[in-house]
Amino acid sequence: MNGGISNKISLSDFESYFREDYFHFGDAVNPPATSDRQTEVIWELLSLGQGSSVLELGCGYGRIANRLAKKGAQVAGLDISPILLKEAEADAAERGVNVEYVLGDMRSLPWRDRFDAAFLWYTTFGYFDDADNERVLREAASSIKKGGRLLIDHHNRVLALRHKLPICYVAQRNDAVRIDILSNDVLSDRSHIERIIVRDGCVRRTHLSFRQYGFSDYVRMLRSAGFETVEAFGEEGGAFTSDSSRLVVVAYK
Repeated sequence: MNGGISNKISLSDFESYFREDYFHFGDAVNPPATSDRQTEVIWELLSLGQGSSVLELGCGYGRIANRLAKKGAQVAGLDISPILLKEAEADAAERGVNVEYVLGDMRSLPWRDRFDAAFLWYTTFGYFDDADNERVLREAASSIKKGGRLLIDHHNRVLALRHKLPICYVAQRNDAVRIDILSNDVLSDRSHIERIIVRDGCVRRTHLSFRQYGFSDYVRMLRSAGFETVEAFGEEGGAFTSDSSRLVVVAYK
């Protein structure tokens, strides 16, 4: 059980969660070498090449999108946080790359049949209820050309359910500390993150939750959204097993 935590995520939840604090701990949680390695995995799994057009949904502060652009892809990134998009644009300028950053909601995309590939990385799928999560997949499918690919990286639900919860994760940058308390609601198949930030003499609390789906759920939803075939991989593109920490899904339109 989730102890009374609401399963309903509002736009204000996103606004409080994905703010400057999120960016501040970015390199502490995902060091540059990790981001470089993840970029290579995405490049390979999506069969990208020089000039490939690719869309990142929930691009955050551009840690992956800007690296893909540096490798030669034509990249667009969409996010609901103006604060993180500003950081993404600043990083793109520093790297000398052009990325089309758009403020928006992944449930309603402005593009149709434009991209060779799209992806949602680092658990950016599942924020909404089932109907809106499936709407995200339909919108993603509509933005991709025929023959294009969609990649989703998420927690492995099978492994997550075996963990004794709650689990506490701590990240530190200088004197600032971020504490994440992760719990599961087994009735709704949602994971909840209670985040405590201790920084600059202040304590801030935020909350976010996401739906956990198994591979068969993804196959059903993605085929309904217009994709023909769906494949499963583990972390960093390896074979997927029940012990994999991540489930990486690649769907072909």
